[in-house]
Amino acid sequence: MTELFLSAGRGPAECAWALARLLSRLEADASRHRLGTTRVESVPGDRPGTWRSVRLRITGAGAEAFAAGWTGTLCWQAPSPYRPGHGRKNWYVTARPYRADAEATPFHERDVAFVPCRTGGPGGQHRNKASTAVRATHRPSGHTVVVDTERHLHLNRRIAVELLRRRVAEDDEAARRDGATARWRTHDELVRGEPTRVERP
Repeated sequence: MTELFLSAGRGPAECAWALARLLSRLEADASRHRLGTTRVESVPGDRPGTWRSVRLRITGAGAEAFAAGWTGTLCWQAPSPYRPGHGRKNWYVTARPYRADAEATPFHERDVAFVPCRTGGPGGQHRNKASTAVRATHRPSGHTVVVDTERHLHLNRRIAVELLRRRVAEDDEAARRDGATARWRTHDELVRGEPTRVERP
């Protein structure tokens, strides 16, 4: 299984029209190769039957090799259906491997290693009488925190676990934002000219 993200970029309405034609051609080509296709997500264009972007899942033996043949700048070569007499006949679409959002990292307290420790600095007569501080490391992510805010080890352990849980969640959120940014950037990266594939009606 593999997925492609097709985008009409910031082009005119004809590019969204071209994407719809290229998508149908791609799906028909996949069917001839005995591959399955599913439109996972789509953003419609301003005109009926057009698409600004489509996320397409391709399944079956040889799906990745097939998708590679449809990856890059695609050109639909035909007169504009919206502007009669318009000289331009090349309408460009981009197709890129879809970068999925990172899955949330499962957080389990059993993945946290605890090491009791002493901490320096002022703190009164109860400070450093015992190793009540804790250094906690979340092994899958490598995050480490040291907590010495409480006088009891088990309380510091509890605080450390919550701090680590929060940091792992922040990492996941940052990864999701990066994925969304990369997909939006695809709209601006459409290179017109020198297409990897040209299709005609």
